[in-house]
Formats: sequence, C-alpha cells, structure tokens
Amino acid sequence: MHLTAPATGRTRTDTRPRPRDADGMAVASFILGLLGLLVLNLFLGPVAVVLAAVALWRGTSRRGRAYLGLALGVADLAVLLIAMEVSGTVSWSL
Repeated sequence: MHLTAPATGRTRTDTRPRPRDADGMAVASFILGLLGLLVLNLFLGPVAVVLAAVALWRGTSRRGRAYLGLALGVADLAVLLIAMEVSGTVSWSL
C-alpha cells in the first residue's frame, strides 16, 4: 500500500533560475529606473540597479532593457546628488 502519489518523472531538482524571471527583473528595473527619475529616486534608483544586475547575472534575453534599467538607476542617483547639491537639502523638489 502506497501513501504517496506515484512520481510522474518531473521532479523539481533543477534549481537554476528560469529565464522568464530574469526577463521580468530586466523589465522591472527599466520601469523603476524610469519612474525613479520623477519620484523616490533615493529608493527606486538602487532597486533598479540591483534588479538589472541580477537580471544580467541570471542571463536575461532582454539585455538591452536590463542595461537601460542599470543606466537609469545610476542616473536616478546622479540626479538626486546634483539636486541635493543645488538645493542644499537631503531631498529635492521642483
């Protein structure tokens, strides 16, 4: 008498990340980097950089989008630093 269901031959021993996850991270980094140019660039900039780096490390098929997310994340932080220097505060507003 078996108390478990028979194996179907498909076991989840493969722990490699799926490319779809990396593609989603590349798109998310691009969107967050773009959004970070307008609001919350102190938070969204580093998140975009980390997501882009992880997506590139996992081998995304959307490498261009990941590189754009990386560049926009760095631009978010650069805009924040420039605006902080100009206004003399920790945050900025137009």
